[in-house]
Amino acid sequence: MKSEKITLPDESAPNRWYQDACGAALALEFVGERWALLVIRELMLGPRRFSELRADLPGLSANVLTQRLDGLERSGVVQRRRLPPPAAVQVYELTDWGREAEPIFHALGRWALRSPCHDPALPLSPVSAMLSLRMMLRAQREPLSMTLRFRFPAAVFTGHLSPTGLQIERGDGAGADVVFDTDTGTFIGLIYGKRPFGAAEAEGRLRLEGDRALAQRFIDCFALPPKLPAPAD
Repeated sequence: MKSEKITLPDESAPNRWYQDACGAALALEFVGERWALLVIRELMLGPRRFSELRADLPGLSANVLTQRLDGLERSGVVQRRRLPPPAAVQVYELTDWGREAEPIFHALGRWALRSPCHDPALPLSPVSAMLSLRMMLRAQREPLSMTLRFRFPAAVFTGHLSPTGLQIERGDGAGADVVFDTDTGTFIGLIYGKRPFGAAEAEGRLRLEGDRALAQRFIDCFALPPKLPAPAD
């Protein structure tokens, strides 16, 4: 009897959920699983340790995070590497191709924020707060140039605003025109809720350093998109 060769499926290959040649369908095969996009978001501003990703995505279990990182690595979106001594720890970071996804986040976020279902009171990670600035920077704004520092309880970022855009990087750079020392919830209230600085300072939730007038002009560079009407019952 002639034996028949049986080819088993490659379990390491990405699942073909849609069997559709559309590029959007292919993108969903890479990033469509729950939490995948948020993992990518948390890597947008540089490499992170596994424990740091867990801390900023508190609703995500260690097991699911491992699965998402493995899947994104197989797809070529994420890569892992070991930092040189003295750190000598493993970190995850986006590949060059993975970083190309940032404009997609901006477009998707601006689109979703028009929904009346958006709840600005929900928690926001420091990275998400910083990316929201790049997302919601008004095209028609005062052509300012300044350096800013954003100090949150577990993260520090430096921003460079210019007439052409806003660049953000991790860490304390040299010098800053304005320093926001606060938590992400208070910060978002200042930026998008236009809450007065004095009110947050009186509650002990904000320490503002530098040029206050320039800080207010920075705040004025951002606005949420107009909301859609709530669906009829």
